[in-house]
Amino acid sequence: MSEDLKGKVALITGANKGIGYEIARQLGSRGATVLVGARDIGRGEEAANKLRSNQIDARTIQLDVIDQKTIDSASKQIESEFGKLDILVNNAGIASDGDRLPPSQVDIETLRHTYETNVFGVFAVIKTLLPLLKKSKAGRIVNLSSGLGSLTQNSDPNYEFANAKSLAYNSSKTAVNAITVLLAAELKDTSIKVNAADPGFTATDLNQHRGYRTVEQGAIAPVRLATLPDDGSSGGYFDENGVVPW
Repeated sequence: MSEDLKGKVALITGANKGIGYEIARQLGSRGATVLVGARDIGRGEEAANKLRSNQIDARTIQLDVIDQKTIDSASKQIESEFGKLDILVNNAGIASDGDRLPPSQVDIETLRHTYETNVFGVFAVIKTLLPLLKKSKAGRIVNLSSGLGSLTQNSDPNYEFANAKSLAYNSSKTAVNAITVLLAAELKDTSIKVNAADPGFTATDLNQHRGYRTVEQGAIAPVRLATLPDDGSSGGYFDENGVVPW
């Protein structure tokens, strides 16, 4: 096991399964203390136990990104136990069955429901935990986006996923990209770096495991951005191969 992240504290939302769990595993295997953020404390503890069985320092933290009380409680718990947060990975996200319709036919409630988790939830977590990230010598915020959030790719008829025009999901990830850029600009004179990660079409519950990439592959870009050196980028949008067009 590598120890290059020893002493670092990392919180990953939605970490009890899928890409979130794999990000926690990879960061933990490099020595970080990983906080498994999960809505369901039982599922979170199950995931943390599995990580601990692999000699990873994993703790469970109950966190529902659409419930401010749980975000506040998580913040107090982290401050009490660690006094800082080094890495925040905003992984929790949803996709709705109602989003499979043509954009003009999507119900407004589907849009609201998706944004509640994918956009407002991301912002709420960042806003609440930013004071703890500022106490880190090198804070890192990684927002899980998607290639489907790229306006450039959505506008390209030759894009691999040109037919995937899910209004709520795609636009929610575009909004996450905007939050990333604006927050990075605000924090440009600090040691905090903020970036958006495109994990690619990864097999997870979100897409009924239709993705052709493994969670190990999907975690590459987020983990890289979570562990950027001091001279690393901020305010960018990356997959494992490099920059993704906005």
